Amino acid sequence: MKDRKKRTSFLPWNLFFRFTILILFFSGFTLSTFQLFFREGFHPRLVSTWRTPPMEVISGEPSSTPAISIQETVIFPDQALVFLKYSASTLLFSKDDIDCIYLLPNASEPQLKLSPVSIDSQYSDHQIVRCPRQPRATIVSLAVKSNGNLLPGPTHRWDSLAYEAIIDRDNTTVVFVKGLNLRSGRVSDPSKFKCLFGWDLRKPKFVLWSEVVSIAQEIVRCKTPLSILNSPQRFIGSIKVSVRVVGRQTLKSIARPKVRLSEPRPSSEKQHEMCICTMLRNQAKFLPEWVMYHAQIGVQHWFIYDNNSEDDIEDVVKSLVGANYNVTRHVWPWIKTQEAGFAHCALRARDSCEWVGFIDVDEFFHLPSGLSLYDVVRNQSRPSEVAELRVSCHSFGPSGRKKVPVKGVTVGYTCRLTGWERHKSIMRPEALNSSLINVVHHFHLQTGFQYANMDRNVLVINHYKYQVWEVFKEKFYRRVATYVSDWQQERNVGSKDRTPGLGTKAVEPADWSTRFCEVEDTGLRDRVLKTFTHLETGRLPWQDLPMRRRQRTALL
Repeated sequence: MKDRKKRTSFLPWNLFFRFTILILFFSGFTLSTFQLFFREGFHPRLVSTWRTPPMEVISGEPSSTPAISIQETVIFPDQALVFLKYSASTLLFSKDDIDCIYLLPNASEPQLKLSPVSIDSQYSDHQIVRCPRQPRATIVSLAVKSNGNLLPGPTHRWDSLAYEAIIDRDNTTVVFVKGLNLRSGRVSDPSKFKCLFGWDLRKPKFVLWSEVVSIAQEIVRCKTPLSILNSPQRFIGSIKVSVRVVGRQTLKSIARPKVRLSEPRPSSEKQHEMCICTMLRNQAKFLPEWVMYHAQIGVQHWFIYDNNSEDDIEDVVKSLVGANYNVTRHVWPWIKTQEAGFAHCALRARDSCEWVGFIDVDEFFHLPSGLSLYDVVRNQSRPSEVAELRVSCHSFGPSGRKKVPVKGVTVGYTCRLTGWERHKSIMRPEALNSSLINVVHHFHLQTGFQYANMDRNVLVINHYKYQVWEVFKEKFYRRVATYVSDWQQERNVGSKDRTPGLGTKAVEPADWSTRFCEVEDTGLRDRVLKTFTHLETGRLPWQDLPMRRRQRTALL
């Protein structure tokens, strides 16, 4: 009798199990997804399929989309970022092909039509369209000349968003987020957060949850579900990832892991000994001098993170590449994310660069000893545990000038402050702490590695910080660092990032051209003139690169 009762109680579970297997089989679930249920704590629900197609119920995978559609829209204080998705066979659109349109709710015709600020192609299947700031109470969309008005996509705020993701070589997913408001330079408690993966994060039953491995500042490292790792063609580049604070709402997300980084290479197999990462906005005219000078002292590759430039940065980069400089431009539209951008760059540079310097376009490595940067780095890092070189900065002023110097900043600005400014770093990306913590000037390193302070007689940075007012006033537009207040805000007025005596208004002081001048320093100017001046014309090479670019454009 007892045996019969046992068999009777077992039959319903047996039928349930078989029924579940059939549903999984016909829904298109892979074996890796089935394994995920039992290995990663995922709890499937049995959902009726009478009214909904099985694939949608079980996996939540999106159905086919139009050939051209708006995937996402992100609203910034002064613009809207529209992600235009299309099939890989579609030709790229130019600014002449697209208009930004602004609609009132429930209206079929746009209230306003404007030209886009820019259109960038980051990946093969979508473009990023930057539209001017939208009027209040309107919805931004796009009109494509060959396809008419497109339906608006999901809209998100820039300051509460998971916006980028990359699968690291250890199979964790690194997610870059805004809106967690964590403290600078500190590791937070990962148990207070959860990661989630899915095509539609608004539908919890379609979401895969995973643990947070580490979290610091605006960077979250998540455990990647096995089903994603085992089926990269299906998931990578399409599925979203976001972060949830336990007990609170999930961050909205446009972050789709697109890259899976390769295994580490020995130092002897690195393609480049010395690279540089920088983030810039509207500084294309200074780029040729910066690249050409650093190439002469030993830099081999430049990673340019373009933070919403509106100048001719694309043409300048193409000209430099055409002149055999290894420069890559990466579109990074996320405002006030310099620390995250540098961490993202360090991950990308790690496979090909032994050392990476993190400096701005107005900062130049100067070697008073006359050595090359490669020689200095090699000599100073002889102890294998040294993985970061901290280089002190000198701040130069306008040097009596009121107009941009025609031969460049290294020749034009020769008067500086006496004291030293905070340092910038050259580091080995292989030695990065997995949290990727950095405060712009330096990174946290793995246990067992250490930093070394550079001898100022061997290597310094000339920071052309206080240039002529025409250039300097751009700093009032927006500061790129996460934990630095914009200068137009009445916050952290005593911060070292601010310029003494300027306040919050971009109004030129009468004595600006003579400020910040305590020591005449012509060391770098003299080296540049001796090394680069053309014997016949007396010109420097960066004076002629823009000319060649304009000539080529005119021919086209």
